[in-house]
Amino acid sequence: MNAAELIRKKRDGNALDAVELEFLIRSYVDGSLPDYQMSAFLMACYFRGMTPQETMTFTRLILHSGRTIDLSEIPGLKVDKHSTGGVGDKVSLILAPIVAACGVPVPMISGRGLGHTGGTLDKLDSIPGFRTDLSIDEYHKVIKEAGVVMVGQTNEIVPADKKMYALRDVTGTVECIPLIAGSIMSKKLAEGIDALVLDIKTGRGAFMQEHERARELGKTLVAIGNDFGKETIGFITDMNQPLGIAIGNWLEVVESVECLAGKRGEDDGSADLMEVTHVLSGAMIMLGKKAKSLEEGIARSKEMITSGRALEKFKQIVAIQGGDRSAIEDLEAYPRGNHVFEVKASSSGYVAAIDSLELGMTGIALGAGRQRVDEQIDPKAGMILKKKIGDSVKSGEVIVQGVTDREDAVTNAQKRIEKAFTIGEHRVQKPKLIHEMITRDGVKPWK
Repeated sequence: MNAAELIRKKRDGNALDAVELEFLIRSYVDGSLPDYQMSAFLMACYFRGMTPQETMTFTRLILHSGRTIDLSEIPGLKVDKHSTGGVGDKVSLILAPIVAACGVPVPMISGRGLGHTGGTLDKLDSIPGFRTDLSIDEYHKVIKEAGVVMVGQTNEIVPADKKMYALRDVTGTVECIPLIAGSIMSKKLAEGIDALVLDIKTGRGAFMQEHERARELGKTLVAIGNDFGKETIGFITDMNQPLGIAIGNWLEVVESVECLAGKRGEDDGSADLMEVTHVLSGAMIMLGKKAKSLEEGIARSKEMITSGRALEKFKQIVAIQGGDRSAIEDLEAYPRGNHVFEVKASSSGYVAAIDSLELGMTGIALGAGRQRVDEQIDPKAGMILKKKIGDSVKSGEVIVQGVTDREDAVTNAQKRIEKAFTIGEHRVQKPKLIHEMITRDGVKPWK
């Protein structure tokens, strides 16, 4: 076959069959198809899309580009969660230990940051010594001992997605439903799960900013999961402002640990983070048969925080995956960035809107994300939000505190952050966090 001909075929809006898709993916994995041709194919998919059959075939081929994991020897129903990504979305760090503490095994293969959103692996990598590059044998050992494992793709597991994931990040092809679906579901189906909960973000800081597009993605993901025999449900959640208060890898670990310790999440800026976390955790606990209903699952999720069991489980995860447990127990001992700066409100009133996309891009400029595949992330870099939508603010009051080692990035970051906040005269309602629930039976509005 000729790769250029297949790229032209997709460019012109025609569907590729299974043999053609297999040729492209196999050739890319073995190195005979160069990045520039795969980039062209991805861009053609971005503009032309894929048929439902193409999407299913694409997912299956990526899934079987490497090994799949069999966790049948682990007792219980294995359940994972995946988010389509958002600014400040550190839910996985809190959710995984909560669900595991309830007795539901959580095998979690995560990704790195894409575009303006952070990745779970980058957050975990900010913990000194934490290993996300476990072998399959180590993966089995950790989940057997701790009931949860949090790793990245290896060269053995969905290698096609590992290569394409990095390429999509820097070629402007992230926001494509078939590519997103294939990437997400191949990883999830490979990790040995029995069921899956999906968090599909919508709003300014999401990849699927339009609600209808987010719903379309959610329906596609749920259909793929159920077609592969994995009970899959999804939630459409809001990303019109950052989730929680922290943006940046170590800063998000700190917020997560404080939430696990019960020190945040009641009536502060982390309340939205914990509301979403408990709903997603509750759904996982229900699918894992440790609760009879979603409501009971949510109640059990909250109990894991108040009892301290979730925090202890997180510390166990850190230790068993090579991390420095003392870094979690003494958060203040972590190295600080060289430049700490503040952004103050230019007027008094109420925060009416926050451009989370702009804050996400500013985080990258500070060093918290990547502009190139090979760029190193500074785990210390990021921002802490002092105000969120609906909060009152006085002129001169600090709305964001930032940190970076890039002195030359500070002035522009301050301007961008100030521009990202809209302050009005009248208080506005906080955004509704959960919009809809998607199951095999269809889409239902969230209560």
